[in-house]
Amino acid sequence: MELTIDRLSKQFGSKIAVDRVSATLGPGVYGLLGANGAGKTTLMRMVCDVLRPTSGEIRFDGRDVRALGDGYRACLGYLPQDFGYYPDFTALDFMLYLAALKGIDRRAARRRSLELLETVGLADVARAKVRTFSGGMKQRLGIAQAVLNDPAVLVLDEPTAGLDPKERVRFRNLIASFAQDKIVVLSTHIVSDVEYVADEILVMRAGSFIMRGAPAEVVANVAGKVWECHVDVRQAEALAATSCVSNVHYAADGHAVARVVADEPPVPGARPLEPTLEDVYLYVFRDEAAPLS
Repeated sequence: MELTIDRLSKQFGSKIAVDRVSATLGPGVYGLLGANGAGKTTLMRMVCDVLRPTSGEIRFDGRDVRALGDGYRACLGYLPQDFGYYPDFTALDFMLYLAALKGIDRRAARRRSLELLETVGLADVARAKVRTFSGGMKQRLGIAQAVLNDPAVLVLDEPTAGLDPKERVRFRNLIASFAQDKIVVLSTHIVSDVEYVADEILVMRAGSFIMRGAPAEVVANVAGKVWECHVDVRQAEALAATSCVSNVHYAADGHAVARVVADEPPVPGARPLEPTLEDVYLYVFRDEAAPLS
């Protein structure tokens, strides 16, 4: 099983949202990491055949997805960033409705829906109305509907935005449980959502892939660019204003320890540190005002 993205571009007027990106994806979890506006959602919508590319093509097992048509869409599971729910539907009714839209046999749909609601921890509220659900419960319902048809390609666009840390961990575990023998693309700007579950990370900026590889390979790109700086409070404030500081710990004696991402030692005596994926994000997007978790 193989999904090929070949020189894919999307332009809106004079703005190029996705710029000739190419990748070949086999079974596994792919973390698409980038700041808001990097082109992630546009790319995901093209992969899901919701948006037509300006140029380039997408192939599934060697065949153009446009030619495959409904055959390709039947292989897809999709949780968009802004997923619409019917608030007066129960969770089970919502699943059965989506199953009908996907063409799943009614008896099989009920069995599959109940199994998935159990898997995502919603079995006890299967007959409760969706409007009573928390944000985390709605997102779990979202991933349940995305895998109703046992898709070969599962696309999740910013699935944990707005969730608390406990729900994000639960969601990552769900993603890992559904990832066997599937191509899973997880698009996010939240570093912790990809560093634990992704087999491969694609870093996207300004519509292009700028880094790609296993998490350790991507992290290696900022080796020698992360520093621990022992400074006084005034120096720490100056570093925060002029450098990419990921963390500052202030001590009671008026000194501070700052973790700084920079090409060169930011202060005399700065000690090199082992980089993390968060450091990669900060380094790549240091000139952009993007949220980070």
